[in-house]
Amino acid sequence: MRKTTLVPLAFISLLAFWGPGFLAIRIGLEGFPPLLFMAARFLLAGSILMAFLLAKKTPLPTARQWPSVCLEALLLMVGGGGGVAYAQLSVGSGLAAVGIATVPIWAALFTGLFGQWPSRAEWIGITIGFGGVLFLGLRGELRADPRGALLLLSSSLAWALGSILSRRLPLPRGAMAAASEMLAGGLMMALLGTVMGERIPTLPPLRSLAGLLYISIPGSVIAFSAYLYLLENVRPALATSYTYINPAIALALGVFLAGETVTPAELAAVAAILCGVAVIVLSSRDRGPSPSGSGPRARDVPPAAS
Repeated sequence: MRKTTLVPLAFISLLAFWGPGFLAIRIGLEGFPPLLFMAARFLLAGSILMAFLLAKKTPLPTARQWPSVCLEALLLMVGGGGGVAYAQLSVGSGLAAVGIATVPIWAALFTGLFGQWPSRAEWIGITIGFGGVLFLGLRGELRADPRGALLLLSSSLAWALGSILSRRLPLPRGAMAAASEMLAGGLMMALLGTVMGERIPTLPPLRSLAGLLYISIPGSVIAFSAYLYLLENVRPALATSYTYINPAIALALGVFLAGETVTPAELAAVAAILCGVAVIVLSSRDRGPSPSGSGPRARDVPPAAS
């Protein structure tokens, strides 16, 4: 399948499966402690994807690649995913949406530190999109204790840094990167949760198990693989712009599933978000993917392809 088809499909899968992700995590946390919930998520997803890849005789990461896999797992899974889950114990949904929507800003800054600043048009799109998300956040209960807010900020920084470094580290190509990073991150979080005293004394309710299955299979096996594909093939501003649309998806879910109402001002905020993403898409298309070392990503080439 051609890149012109795969890129839109990958982006759509992020919106379809990560858009309801906050709801799935919140439901899962009704029966699981946060770190063990995310550990179960990534261990389950990583095991499924790894089994599929090994059946296809896909090469495992090399000895040189494993340290980079573990670093990415620490930043993306533990710092990003685990931090968000833990923050949702104390952070209101509005502030969570605003915090996660800062990822494109941090990604732009980290990219600039590596000498590849976003274009003026991309900065305009980032500003417009974040303004729309900020307004949607202000509509809610925008509350948090300082520790939860700080953890959310740290999670966004870790996710952005891991996203940018993934283009420069020697990592496996394709889905093997997703499988190995999820397994490594799941093991790290299982160990961290156990050390912090987290336990699952009884079987979680079916509702929480359903949340775990959703966030593990479509929300990780499919969506995380799609995210790594976007990081490999498009500019960081475009790859991370899904964080602007997801709060709008959460708003729509509230309308259709919870009977919430939407004001004209909120519709205007959604329109601003979509305009911001459209500017990023158009400007990224004009500039093409960012250079990063010796190819789309600074990854080792598998022996079969060398």
